[in-house]
Amino acid sequence: MHTEEIKKYWTLLSHRTTAHSTAPGAAIERIIRQYNANGRHYHNVEHLSDLICFQQQYAPLIMDNDSMIYAIYFHDIIYRVTRKDNELKSAEEAAAYLTKIDYPEDKTQKVYRFILATAGHQNPMADPDLDFLLDFDLHILGALPERYDAYTKQIRREYSIYPGFMYRKGRKKVLQHFLAQPGIYRTAAFREKYELKARENLERELESLG
Repeated sequence: MHTEEIKKYWTLLSHRTTAHSTAPGAAIERIIRQYNANGRHYHNVEHLSDLICFQQQYAPLIMDNDSMIYAIYFHDIIYRVTRKDNELKSAEEAAAYLTKIDYPEDKTQKVYRFILATAGHQNPMADPDLDFLLDFDLHILGALPERYDAYTKQIRREYSIYPGFMYRKGRKKVLQHFLAQPGIYRTAAFREKYELKARENLERELESLG
């Protein structure tokens, strides 16, 4: 999916959810600019595109697709490896925009909480839609080995400011966290399709880190 397609789906979403004429155009330009920012080697427009494609694929199983798409577009709008509040700031930006376009308050809060949940990939809301968003966000863990290996290199480049020993320590902690979970994926569809491959990938990377 190219940038123009990402903009097209945003335009369709905006036509369904707002009567404001200028806000959506300015917002999507900022979204694209943020995802194209220097230093984004994985959390970039390709990642955004992947999640939009998953939303389209699983749309029949999602109850509130418009809120899901808004959460996808904004979920990594703020992303710096030195920050601890990327998800919070992304959620705040989403809420500010949705308030501006008069999106329903309950759905605005849903989008806000969905984005916050991508920090720890937990679902305290027990919302089935959120399960899908979290699985979409982690789809790369269950990719084919060559794609997974490319992803690990992209993540290392994003964290290139850290020396090897610090990166390996932090990365091992992340991998061990996911492997300790009863299930990496939360939906039956993703568990069936990606769980085994994700565990194989994580274990292989963990072994390579020593």
